[in-house]
Amino acid sequence: MSLSSSKVAPEAEPEGKQEAESASEKREPEGGPGPDPRSQWDPGTGPESEPPASSRQESERLLESSQGQKPELGWASGQSSEPPAASEQESQPRPASARGDPPLSESQSGNQLPERSRCHTDCLEAPLSRAFAWLGWMVGSHPWIFLLAPMVLTAALGTGFVYLPKDEEEDLEEQYTPIGSPAKAERRFVQAHFTINDSHRFSASRKSVDVNFASVLVVSNTASLLEQETLSEISKLDEAVRALYVTQENGTEIHYDEVCAMDQGRCVPSNPLLAVWQANNNLNLKNITFPISTQAGQPLYLANLLGGVVLGEKIGTNQFLLETKAMRLLYFLETEVREDNEHSKLWLIHFLNEFSKMQKSLALKKIQVVYFTSLSRQLEFEATSMTVIPLFHLAYLLIILFAVISCYRCDCIRNKMWVAAFGVISAALAVVSGFGLMLYIGVPFVIIVANSPFLILGVGVDDMFIMISAWQKTSLVDSIKQRLSDVYSKVAVSITITTTTNVLAFYTGIMTSFRSIQYFCIYTGTTLLFCYLYNITCFGAFLALDGKREVVCLRWLKKSETPDQKCSSLKKSCCLPFESLPEEHEAEIHPMNLFFRDYFGPFLTTTESKFFVVLIYILYIVSSIYGCFQVEEGLDLRNLASDDSYITPYFNVEEEYFSDYGPRVMVIVTEALDYWDKDARQKLEKCLADFENNNYVDKSLTEFWLREYVKYMENNRQDVNDKNTFINSISSFLTDFPLFKCDINISSSHEIISSRAFIQTIGVSSSTNKKMMLLQFRSLAEKCEIPLMVYNRAFIYFDQYTAILENTVRNVVVASAAMFIVSLLLIPHPLCSLWVTFAIASVIVGVTGFMAFWKVNLDSISMINLVICIGFSFDFSAHISYAFVSSSKPSVNQKTIEALYLLGYPVLQSAISTVIGVCVLAAAKAYIFRTFFKIMFLVMLFGAAHGLIFIPVFLTFF
Repeated sequence: MSLSSSKVAPEAEPEGKQEAESASEKREPEGGPGPDPRSQWDPGTGPESEPPASSRQESERLLESSQGQKPELGWASGQSSEPPAASEQESQPRPASARGDPPLSESQSGNQLPERSRCHTDCLEAPLSRAFAWLGWMVGSHPWIFLLAPMVLTAALGTGFVYLPKDEEEDLEEQYTPIGSPAKAERRFVQAHFTINDSHRFSASRKSVDVNFASVLVVSNTASLLEQETLSEISKLDEAVRALYVTQENGTEIHYDEVCAMDQGRCVPSNPLLAVWQANNNLNLKNITFPISTQAGQPLYLANLLGGVVLGEKIGTNQFLLETKAMRLLYFLETEVREDNEHSKLWLIHFLNEFSKMQKSLALKKIQVVYFTSLSRQLEFEATSMTVIPLFHLAYLLIILFAVISCYRCDCIRNKMWVAAFGVISAALAVVSGFGLMLYIGVPFVIIVANSPFLILGVGVDDMFIMISAWQKTSLVDSIKQRLSDVYSKVAVSITITTTTNVLAFYTGIMTSFRSIQYFCIYTGTTLLFCYLYNITCFGAFLALDGKREVVCLRWLKKSETPDQKCSSLKKSCCLPFESLPEEHEAEIHPMNLFFRDYFGPFLTTTESKFFVVLIYILYIVSSIYGCFQVEEGLDLRNLASDDSYITPYFNVEEEYFSDYGPRVMVIVTEALDYWDKDARQKLEKCLADFENNNYVDKSLTEFWLREYVKYMENNRQDVNDKNTFINSISSFLTDFPLFKCDINISSSHEIISSRAFIQTIGVSSSTNKKMMLLQFRSLAEKCEIPLMVYNRAFIYFDQYTAILENTVRNVVVASAAMFIVSLLLIPHPLCSLWVTFAIASVIVGVTGFMAFWKVNLDSISMINLVICIGFSFDFSAHISYAFVSSSKPSVNQKTIEALYLLGYPVLQSAISTVIGVCVLAAAKAYIFRTFFKIMFLVMLFGAAHGLIFIPVFLTFF
């Protein structure tokens, strides 16, 4: 977003002054324009350092008039061919146009009073203005070259879209989990030391990676599903699922029993209690215990498989199961072998396509069902990208409409609606070029990058508004290249500083450990650079061509016609509407600028208004700080799908009935240990007891091979502390307890390299609890004397909860520091830098706090926007505060009013254009797009409030 006083048209200037300027500006130096004479002349640089007499007279007149009514604005009204750029040596500062200061317009600089201390650091501003003046001259001299060259470049780079991925799946783990997270290192260790065979003895809790599965949650319409009729319907549903098969293109069929995960030669049952009931319909349902029930001598693990339970009398570590409202059916499929994995995915896709039809055909009356598969999240996530394509067209239309309305004038000469429309096209060209270049060089296109064009359309047009406004301030009698040179000289610092800050804000996002954010920031930052490039070339060239239209229309309107003369249809179309003939030297003031000067500014600077503003700010900051402590961290993976997706009710049911129990976590001994040594076993047991005593662990569900092995040896009256006996008895123990083979890694030399236990987590449904559980578990593992590691495949996603806050703080601090440095270099005033820093911190706190009130988590999506808001906060605050400290008005209230007069409308215009660009995302069905709108809306609202209300009022207190 770009803000500048260049957007503000100056007040009408005296006719004598206009003629003097016209005479001076018409003289073009040979070989090019060089700098604008008004910005080139400086005191103390040679024979010209003595100001012309006309300037001294004008200065005296201004000083005299400052004691009474507001003086006329403008240069000396005499016939001097050189308008002065300064008055007596250092006693009066140079005008803003000479220094390149962005907030001060040329008209206002003529009204400056002498000041004793002013910052004259222009090591970057002045050269930049001169360079842009030269560029403007060249664009004005050769507009067709600068118009067509970017279009040719866009066409060339646009071919990069052939590399846009079409059928390639986006790896959610790769894009939305932290790079180099501890869980990924833990997974590599587990994969290297423990293996499990899906086709022989499958155990889901022992898998180190995600497996293929289909899950069906059954909810009873009655108080409990432990009824014969209800279980009969569930069994019918289970059989229908198992009967599904998919036919391949070659005619072969893939049945469930061909791809299911096996346990001792049979498919793993979808639910152990249902399997027991199916084998014996006369099962006494009143004797079932929870969370472990023993049936026919075999323990049935029911935790997380039954939900909404009501428990009765306690028996040992279990309780009688009186009622259960929901049941989980899990259909695990083979994953390890590539061909089996592909067949499993084909069966799952067929399951998704057929489940709704199957559900209707079964006419279930006793139960309600929801479903989900291991592919669902990926498929639904990819489908959300298609929902925003129509919204992009709508956003494009709205931005064009806003631009046309903003730039429309009844004056047929000054009317710039077609120029504004082309400015939006220029932003679209930048999107094509930026995205095409990134695709060419191989930067992955992830779905959140689809947010970028909406933001680019809103932000990219701001520089266009600045350039159009500066063009409106030029004289129609000047040459096109001189007018464009003046425009470029005046807007150079403004559009450069805002582009620099916004691009820096995005490029600092590359530091994050989330690849999706890195790619979004690379795409958006690069596209903003193309916006900047195309604005100063392609759009400037179109502006120059439209300037030629102005000249043609002006000549036609001024030409007296005879009855037999007729205007060509081309001229008519160019000059519509032609109700009025503008003054060639007149520069208009936008009504909104007058509103800020005559109404809003005086109202805001009253004592009552200041008190009310301070009160509002206190409420704002207190509410924001409170909200900051309520924000939840982490991306809820259900939010990757659209609102009407079938997975949304699945997660809702799971949260309601199955949230008591979390994942089973491996506690891994990572190094060789003398398990036969009593002291070593005691140390290990102490550590395991620490885990079991944690608030997030159900100690009754711990599973550890060593405990069972010690009982086994004691029952066989064997010496547990004897090394040889301990090692030699392991093989017979594993024969009786074959599942533990997956938990012990024995080397060829009969040394136990590593082993693992399992603990059951509870009460970790919220992201905060997941984060605390993970941190506490890793802390316990680190404190143990025995080298331990904790892991579950869900930790890959849990790690985002620990990384997101650290990444956000780091990015915000680095980006803020970069903004501070930029403000010192391009807006050289220490007070401005302090106010910029204050505004950035205040807006970030506000946006973060109100995220909680709007139910937006601090995740990888919202973190992008927090980084973005740094750049926007800078834009809103830097120019307002600098306009204040640069003002020559005698009182702080007058300084505030002048700053609002110059910049109030540009701030409002920039905020509105950005909100329009992203507002269509509010209608999106996906969380990731709505979140983008919500935070950008908060950024614009709070940023504009700081720029238009809080900062102007606070400045009057100092």
